[in-house]
Amino acid sequence: MKSGRNLETSLKKVLISAAILFTILLISGFVCLSFGTVNFPLSKIFAAIFSSGETDSSIVNIIYDIRLPRVLTAMMVGAGLSVSGAAFQALLRNPLAEPYILGISSGGAFGAIFSLVIGVGFIGTQSFAFVGALVTFLLVYSFGRRFGQIDPTTIILAGVMIGAFFSALILLMISFIDQSLRSALYWLIGNLSFANYQSVLTIFPILIISSLVLVSFSQSYNLISINEENAKQFGINTKLVKNLTYLFASLLIGIIVSFVGIIGFVGLLIPHICRMIFGNDNKIVLPTSLLGGAIFLVWADLISRILIPPAEIPIGAITAVLGAPMFIIILKQKKYEF
Repeated sequence: MKSGRNLETSLKKVLISAAILFTILLISGFVCLSFGTVNFPLSKIFAAIFSSGETDSSIVNIIYDIRLPRVLTAMMVGAGLSVSGAAFQALLRNPLAEPYILGISSGGAFGAIFSLVIGVGFIGTQSFAFVGALVTFLLVYSFGRRFGQIDPTTIILAGVMIGAFFSALILLMISFIDQSLRSALYWLIGNLSFANYQSVLTIFPILIISSLVLVSFSQSYNLISINEENAKQFGINTKLVKNLTYLFASLLIGIIVSFVGIIGFVGLLIPHICRMIFGNDNKIVLPTSLLGGAIFLVWADLISRILIPPAEIPIGAITAVLGAPMFIIILKQKKYEF
């Protein structure tokens, strides 16, 4: 009876938190549609989206062809990076774990750029990015084990070193390729300026499927983060949970990186903030991280667009400025394990 009441309370807390964050996300989306090289009042944004009457066609074109796909892409990228970071942190019992620091983003970027060098098509680029992300995580995971157990400090160091290795290989490839592909150097810092409906339609189904898988493992993450052996005694197939987490998180990161490049620290910053606000229960942390990441990256993208108009700051630089100090703070507190 008591466990039933606890489950009901937990579910209620998740729904309320998600509803509040979803409302904030919607408001953030509309506000960010208003700003750019040309600013529009919210009334014109609503009219362009919802009104069937006469609306300035130039405003409609700017909103639908440029800003809306960019805002939607920012939401999905932020959500994907954040929920993946939350899952990695729970599974590895390390609040410093996230796709950028673990080198997974660099591995995905290496795969994507390598596909450009050898001249494969669109599907090939996505496949290479996924394989690069997955192989990188498997390398980091294998190097991060000591005496059969994950060592929190070692896995972070392994991720940083392997990420640096792949970044060096990327720079080496760029130095040998066509001048037109040297724009990849800008893409490596993270860039949403090329977002379009193709990126939206490709990332969206992968985000939904991967997020559902990761969120469905929330209770398993709770048990694994306490003690893996105890989790097995509760009937959790820890090997299956780990393998599916690695697979779907790497797939999600690979797809994101292949479209927008490397955007760091979102998966570190947002789950950490969610734990500070909502506690350590992953049944709440993962869904709130998903929505919180979407909110964060929409605003980060807005800052990147309006800070020094008409120039645009790479969004990866914005997230690094915000996320790097958080990384240092957590590191100094030595909170390596949950």
